[in-house]
Amino acid sequence: MKLVIFAGGIGSRLSEETRSKPKPMVLIGGKPIIWHIMKFYSHYDVKDFIICGGYKYKNFINYFKNNNKECKNLGWKINIVNTGLKTMTGGRLKRISRMLDNNQDFCLTYGDGLCNANISKLIKFHKKHKKLATVLAVTPPARFGSLLIKKNIVKKFDEKPINLNNWINGGFFVLSKKVIKFIKNDKTVWEQEPLEMIAKKRQLVAFKHKNFWGAMDTLREKYFLEKLWQTRQAPWKIWK
Repeated sequence: MKLVIFAGGIGSRLSEETRSKPKPMVLIGGKPIIWHIMKFYSHYDVKDFIICGGYKYKNFINYFKNNNKECKNLGWKINIVNTGLKTMTGGRLKRISRMLDNNQDFCLTYGDGLCNANISKLIKFHKKHKKLATVLAVTPPARFGSLLIKKNIVKKFDEKPINLNNWINGGFFVLSKKVIKFIKNDKTVWEQEPLEMIAKKRQLVAFKHKNFWGAMDTLREKYFLEKLWQTRQAPWKIWK
């Protein structure tokens, strides 16, 4: 099965790191976060990657060229495509559609997010439900801590509470190639019209994941992921 990775955005909220490189090339534990994503999927035998580049996409070409031996040893097949600097996520997917097999589903994710969901179970769930799209639904920690107060006394302090009723798009998908027909052009945002229409047609199912999920949108989140790695507590590191 192929994995398509959105990796073309500028990553302006992480400008401290992305002035010289695309966000998926920001290092976690000495390796680009996109490498962590690929290594994670590789554990589940998903080793055919299509990287949808845009902003400073040649960084990907140079990195994987310089690490060609490692990639070959891992059995990785990598296609890096310049999908345009200003192309939206839906447009990027449409641009590489010719590289997808007509009768085979594929995985899709972003080049800046990590989780420890079982990808094999996600794929199996998708096939079982026979819909056009499956999304990993996650419940991220709240941005601010919560207080349980009774008569002005704080009974409980939770720095990072999780709202189990607040499911959001975790950014890990399994899709039929038929979803491409919902994408109009380069200006189409995958998370808007296409997914909204697919959901309206009752062709989108959610695979609920209550364990680790983390997106790297800010420097603070980058440091958080780095700390997990350095202290050997990275939940996404499931390989040996």
